[in-house]
Amino acid sequence: MSIVNSIRSQLVPIHPEGYPFIGGFALLSLIFFWIWTPLGWIGALLTAWCAYFFRDPPRVTPLRDGLVVAPADGRVSLVANVVPPKELGLSDRPLPRVSIFMSVFDCHVNRAPVSARIERMVYRKGLFLNADLDKASEDNERNAFLLDAGGYRIGVVQIAGLIARRIVPFVQEGQSVTAGDRIGMIRFGSRVDVYLPEGAKPAVAVGQLSLAGETVLADLALQEPVRSFRVG
Repeated sequence: MSIVNSIRSQLVPIHPEGYPFIGGFALLSLIFFWIWTPLGWIGALLTAWCAYFFRDPPRVTPLRDGLVVAPADGRVSLVANVVPPKELGLSDRPLPRVSIFMSVFDCHVNRAPVSARIERMVYRKGLFLNADLDKASEDNERNAFLLDAGGYRIGVVQIAGLIARRIVPFVQEGQSVTAGDRIGMIRFGSRVDVYLPEGAKPAVAVGQLSLAGETVLADLALQEPVRSFRVG
């Protein structure tokens, strides 16, 4: 393998959504260098961070009926039974919910948790509270997906955070997706909630780190007791 190919294999792709932002930071850096060199180096660091934020690494997604994979990178901030948002049309009773909080250092490309048809997409305007707060599920800007996986339905809600100002969907209502497909992005710090079918047993714990398209949140085909976890 040539040196060029070796270097290229180590680089993480950048999602096209990030190009305008990276270009803007780069232009500002050049202006800052012209004004004052130390300021230019600060701009260069911000440009590098912006490129890092919009990274879109390939993922290896397990494919099997019943597996629900994480739609987002980040930290599992809540595992509990919660009544889903009305716009999903799922249930007026509490359902198992796994919430994943994405910091500004996490990859923000969101992926489909299951292979399914997008039965419904509903965007709601709202506030920009800290996405790690539970009330953000009801008050913040959000975009909800109802996924029909044939035999069961999954709810996915993208929630804008304290700095996030736009949720960008990559798919449309009625479209079919495969588990691990890219479905959207949130800028710049946010949360994704996953509503599982009634009786489902989440396979993750609060504080656990997840990788979009790879970490298994639940196995609906496996009848096992609720998992216990150890921190250490």
